[in-house]
Amino acid sequence: MSNAKNEAERLRAEIRRHDQLYYVANRPELSDLEYDRLYQKLVRLEQDHPDLVTPDSPTQRVSEQPMSGLNSATHRVPMLSIDNTYDLDELRAYGKRIAKLLPDETIEWVVELKVDGAALSLVYENGLLTRGATRGNGQVGDDVTHNVRTMRDLPLRLHGEDVPPLLEIRGEVYMTNQELARINQLRQEAGEELYANTRNVSAGAIRLLDPRIAATRHLRFAAHGVGYSEGLKSQTHIDFLREIEQYGVPATPHAECFPDFDAAVAHCEQLIERLHELDFEVDGLVLKVNRFDQRAKLGATSKAPRWVVAYKFEKYEAVTRLESIQVQVGKTGAITPVAYLEPVELAGTTVSRASLHNADEIARKDVRIGDYVVVEKAGKIIPHIVRVELHRRDDSVREFPFPTACPECATPVVKDEGGVYIRCPNPGCPAQLRERLRYFAGRNAMDIEGLGEKLIDQLVREGRVKSYGDLFRLDLEALSNLERMGEKSSKNLIEQIAASKERGLARLLNALSIRHVGARVSTLLAMRFGTIDRLRAATVETLSNVDEIGPVIAASVYEYLHSPYGEHTIDDLASLGVSMEATEQTEGTSEKLAGKTFVVTGTLVHYTRDEIERLIAQHGGRASSSVSKKTDYVVAGADAGSKLAKAEQLGVKVITEDEFRELIGDTAN
Repeated sequence: MSNAKNEAERLRAEIRRHDQLYYVANRPELSDLEYDRLYQKLVRLEQDHPDLVTPDSPTQRVSEQPMSGLNSATHRVPMLSIDNTYDLDELRAYGKRIAKLLPDETIEWVVELKVDGAALSLVYENGLLTRGATRGNGQVGDDVTHNVRTMRDLPLRLHGEDVPPLLEIRGEVYMTNQELARINQLRQEAGEELYANTRNVSAGAIRLLDPRIAATRHLRFAAHGVGYSEGLKSQTHIDFLREIEQYGVPATPHAECFPDFDAAVAHCEQLIERLHELDFEVDGLVLKVNRFDQRAKLGATSKAPRWVVAYKFEKYEAVTRLESIQVQVGKTGAITPVAYLEPVELAGTTVSRASLHNADEIARKDVRIGDYVVVEKAGKIIPHIVRVELHRRDDSVREFPFPTACPECATPVVKDEGGVYIRCPNPGCPAQLRERLRYFAGRNAMDIEGLGEKLIDQLVREGRVKSYGDLFRLDLEALSNLERMGEKSSKNLIEQIAASKERGLARLLNALSIRHVGARVSTLLAMRFGTIDRLRAATVETLSNVDEIGPVIAASVYEYLHSPYGEHTIDDLASLGVSMEATEQTEGTSEKLAGKTFVVTGTLVHYTRDEIERLIAQHGGRASSSVSKKTDYVVAGADAGSKLAKAEQLGVKVITEDEFRELIGDTAN
C-alpha cells in the first residue's frame, strides 16, 4: 500500500506541476496525449485504491452530480465596488486628493489591468480550497465552489508548506477571446444561440448548477486583491501578488509598482498601447496604493475604498470581413502586417485598416484572409483585431504566408532573438530609408519644415538622397527639378535643412532611429554625456548606469555607435557641420558619482530640483524619487520631510547641499 500511496502522491504532484506550466506559466512541457496518459494513470490507481483519493487530487476537480441550487455565501469583509473615471484630468485630480490625505508620505502606486469578467472570492483554509463565491451584492454572494474546482489554473491546495492558515483571495473569473471563438463555433454547429462576449459567458458559467458544463468553458482566474486573511506575510500589494504566485494562484498579469502617481499615470498611457497583445478583454486600468498600512489610513466610503481607482476607456466593437493582409517596412526594418478590412463604422469613424503587429499575433489569433473578425477600438489606440469569428469561417479563407524576404529590397528577413518582430536587416533598404527620413525630419527630431512624405518619396525614388547626409548636400538645382518644387519652396527647404544643423545632440540622437531610443532616452544621453565623442567613448556598463537606461537600451546604443553604418552616418553628419553637442550646459561631466543613487528632498539654496538632478546625471549618478535600501545618499535641504525620516530609519547616508557640492567639485559661490 505504501508504494501505491507514494506513486499517487508523485502523480498528483507531477500533474499539478504540468497544470501550472500549461494554464499559468504558458510553458507546457507535455503534449495533450502525454498529459492524458499521466492523468489516466492516476485515475486507474485511485480506482484500484479508493482510500487514497484526496479532496485536492486533480481527479476530483469535476463532480459528476449537478447542484440542486446555489447556496448563499456571506463575505466576512464586504466586496465593495471601486470608483472610476474616463477622464485623464479627473484621474490626476484623484491622485492629488490622495496625496493631501497622506501629507508628507511617499505613496507608491500599483497599476493593473482591469480584467473584464466577474468578481470572485476564493477561500483557502490551511492551504485547501474550501469556498468560491461570487460578489453578489457585496455582502452576500453565491457559493460556486463546485465550479471553481473545475478551473484548471487554480490549485485545489496551495503550493508549499508555509501557507497562511486562512487566506481569502479576490480576483476576476474570465474567458479568453480564443476560447469564446471555439465555443461559438461549436454552438453554431449545434444550432444554438451564439455568445456575445467573454464577460457574459464567464459570469453565467461560474453560476451553472452542473460543474460538468462549467468545466467545458475553460474559465480562467486573475487574482487582484485580498479579503479576510490570517497569517499573510505581505505588507504591500505588489508583494501580495508575488506571494500568491508562489502558492500557485495566478495574479493579474502586467502589474507594476511605481514610486509616485505621475509615473503610474504615464505607464497607463503606455499600457493601453499594448492591449492588442492580450487574449482576454480589459475595460480599463486600476491604480492602487501599494502599502496596506496607508490603505488602512485612507479607509473607504460607504461604496468604495479610497485607495483605489479605475481608469476606464470606452470600447467599441464591430464585425467585418478581412479582405487582405499587406506588410509595411518600418524605420528599424520591422515588417508589420496590416489588415485591410471591408469598411465598417466604429466609434463614429469608418475603419478600413487594423494593425496585426507581428507574425506571432497572426498565428496566435489564427487570422486568415477572408475571415470575419471582431475589430475593437479602445480609447485613443488604433483599431486592432480581437478575435476571428470561427463559426463564420468557410473553405474560401487563406492563410497569410509571412514574407521570408523584404518586400522592398528582397533581403532575407531575420527574427529578433528572443523577440517577436521579423526585420529586414539591410540598413540601405529603400523602404527603411524613406521611413527614417520621415522621422528624421519630424517635429520631435530635426524639425525640417517642408520635407514631407511625398517629397521624400521622390528624393529616394530618384536616388538623390541615400542617407541623412545627402539631405544637407541638396542644392537649388536638385530640388527645383522635382515635381511641385519651385525656386521659392526650394530655397525655403534648403534654409530649413541648414537651420536643423543646430538642433543639438538630443534631437539628433532621437532623429537617427536607433532601436529603443526615443525622445526621452535621447535627452537623458545628451544630458549625461554632453557630446557625441563622450557618448562614443562610453562602455555598455557606463551607458547602463544612466537613470532609466537599462542593459537592452545600452547595448542598442553602443551597437549603433560602433557599427560601420552608425560610425559612417555620424562622421558624415559631423563633416557637414551638424551639431554634435548638447544644447544645455554640460561642463563638469565626470564619473565622480558613477553607480550612486541619490534622493533630493527639502528646499535647496544653490540649485533648483531639476538642476541638481541634472548634475547627478552628468557626473554618472542616478536621481530617484523615493528612498529605499538601495539609495546611497539623501541630499537634504531645509524643511526635509518624510524622505529624510525614512533615510534615517533605513540608515541611508544623509548629506547637505554643500557636501554634495564637494562630491562633484563645485566650488562656485
